[in-house]
Amino acid sequence: MYPAALPSQGKRPRQQCADAVLMVRPHSFGYNPETAQTNSFQERPAEEARSAAALACQEFEQLLRALASEGVTVCAVEDSAVPPKPDAIFPNNWVSFHEDGTLVLYPLQSASRRRERRPELVEKAVQELGFRLSHLIDLSWYEERGKYLEGTGSLVLDNVTRVAYACISPRTHPDLVTEWAQALGYEAVVFSAADRAGVPLYHTNVLMWIGARAVVVGAAAIAAGDRARVLEHLARGGREIIEIGHDEIARFAGNMLELGTWDEALGDARVLVMSESARRALSPEAFARLSGSTDTVLAVPVPTIERLGGGSVRCMLAEVFRTA
Repeated sequence: MYPAALPSQGKRPRQQCADAVLMVRPHSFGYNPETAQTNSFQERPAEEARSAAALACQEFEQLLRALASEGVTVCAVEDSAVPPKPDAIFPNNWVSFHEDGTLVLYPLQSASRRRERRPELVEKAVQELGFRLSHLIDLSWYEERGKYLEGTGSLVLDNVTRVAYACISPRTHPDLVTEWAQALGYEAVVFSAADRAGVPLYHTNVLMWIGARAVVVGAAAIAAGDRARVLEHLARGGREIIEIGHDEIARFAGNMLELGTWDEALGDARVLVMSESARRALSPEAFARLSGSTDTVLAVPVPTIERLGGGSVRCMLAEVFRTA
């Protein structure tokens, strides 16, 4: 269908952490009943909150400022007013930028979300962040066949050992996980995972995060028949494995992202970004282990976005691995 992207070549080591991100400033943020059908993290407001969009914008700007203060390079683009796109603040579901110059566009389950795939946003990220596009993989046509794969929501990537983890859900089709992995030179590890009520977790990145030196995984949510296999694969990466439970997952403690940055004192450094809710959900021991695995921990409150949108800080950040 398309040529496979080649794994990174040469002496430069593969990067686990991107040093730039694409963010979309929301215009029409709000509760989306269409996505709520498969996202149990969303909470329907008692009445339509007129201030939801304004609050989401405030939370967006606070995260943007916090990232900038840590030296993370951000390309912040504007959502368009028409048509309304309540979930535009989550760009990582429809696009990914890879170290070898591959750009992937993804099929989204919700018809209302497909409007988010705007070529001008990709062009601006490419231009502002210096991404050298060498290969385009457009999987969006699978929407016509009812098959979906929602970017780095569906996929949690170990870029160093080239393993792609994916929990199956209405938004993550196993055939597309396999196809994606073959095209980009990854091994696919597919499994089932559910919340305490037995409802499939809608995205893999709500129960798993992989950084340079540590992994957070909601092992209790992974199906018993898959759990040992997933943990074994994670252990092969040589990182410290920190397990969290259902309560922590529900408060987005699995939804975090480590980014590369630069510090005058430290030089090249890493910052682990999470929400304030996730920070408070972690036990003192888990947080201490996480803190010891990175240079800086950045916790930013995004309660409106989490409550109505059903996604957290990681979902707001589309990593851009800038090509050499």
